[in-house]
Amino acid sequence: MILTDDDRRMLDGAEGPAVAAAMDLLTRYAEALDAERFCSVRNVAGTATQPSPLKAALVAEGGWDRAFSVINLDSDETHEIPPMAVPTCQLQQGFGADAAAVAPYPAQFVELQADAETFYGRRGVSILATCTPYQVGNLPVRGEHCAWMESSAVVYANSVLGARTNCEGTASTGAASLTGRVPCWGNHHDEHRRGTHLVRVDTPVGGFLDWGLLGYFTGDVVQEARPVVTGDLALPDLTDLKHFGAAAASSGGVEMYHVPGVTPEAPTVEAAFGGGVPADAVVYGAAERAATYARLNDQGSSADVDFVLLGCPHASLDQIRDVARLLDGRRLHDGTSLWIMAPRALAAVAERSGYTAVIEAAGAKVLTDSCPAMSRLAPPGTRVFATDSAKQAHYLPAILGIEAWFGTTEDCVQAAVTGRWSGELR
Repeated sequence: MILTDDDRRMLDGAEGPAVAAAMDLLTRYAEALDAERFCSVRNVAGTATQPSPLKAALVAEGGWDRAFSVINLDSDETHEIPPMAVPTCQLQQGFGADAAAVAPYPAQFVELQADAETFYGRRGVSILATCTPYQVGNLPVRGEHCAWMESSAVVYANSVLGARTNCEGTASTGAASLTGRVPCWGNHHDEHRRGTHLVRVDTPVGGFLDWGLLGYFTGDVVQEARPVVTGDLALPDLTDLKHFGAAAASSGGVEMYHVPGVTPEAPTVEAAFGGGVPADAVVYGAAERAATYARLNDQGSSADVDFVLLGCPHASLDQIRDVARLLDGRRLHDGTSLWIMAPRALAAVAERSGYTAVIEAAGAKVLTDSCPAMSRLAPPGTRVFATDSAKQAHYLPAILGIEAWFGTTEDCVQAAVTGRWSGELR
């Protein structure tokens, strides 16, 4: 492990014990990865504010300094936490005050989280509280080295923005925020950003549902590799690429993909692969599309829908507007809840734009900061839920032990209004 003079100074305690503990953690991490050096990072997206029973106990024992030292620095000692050394944001966390009387979330956790926001905000952490920081102001530039958590955010940063980050953890992002360092390995290197698999799409992909299906299929096929996707693709927008990446990261472990002519490091298929193009391609046609849809819907047996979840990753403003359009003048079925998860910053814009009033008039809710998978909860009595998110259809049945239906946003809104699932692949 090659340390610069500045690395050595931090490790030796020149900038205080908390920074020294952070450098000790990062050095051990780098050695385990066989990384030769650190990358300098200026953009960290991690988690520190979200509450848990362990965190509550640590705060009671020694305040937020204690909680950050143990959880985010892997330290047995309590260190006074200084301001963050580089721009740092908080990703999604627990539910906030806007979920009171809607989500069965402990009031003491809401209070603990608010206290954490004050502590970390004073130390330079931007409380974006979303899994989509790129939607609300955190947009790293192409080639910028970052330290981000959250699989759907990481794949978007690498693939769509052309920034460079591995899928980091709570401790490595905590340490990076105090040092501006992260082990230089994996997606930080050019050779680990080139395509590995060619995916040829032989059936039209042009809407939100289809980008999710294609992502789920692709992740399952390539696992942690880097697909290059070509073929019968309509030009995707932010929401499509967000959905595709989140699905691929859920069914596999994709941290980077290329769509030639769309994503920044792939002007051509040849450029995506860094030279030679594989002779063989993985084919995604009508049969694969149908099989993927069936797989995402093999966890539902009852057509009675108690809960509809939209916005995973967190909804864009366009998605919120579309839901308002679909709900305008309608009412939810008695006994069926509809939650739209969104970044708080975009929820504020939705309210000012009149979308929230339409959604709430129908009996649905726009909620912020968290999601049912993150906070491990759904409306009381939920047995069957419906979603337009391949990611939530993949995870939530295992997390909460409930049945899932996956379909279009229109299918999901129809289920919320009728209480019945009637979606089908079109």
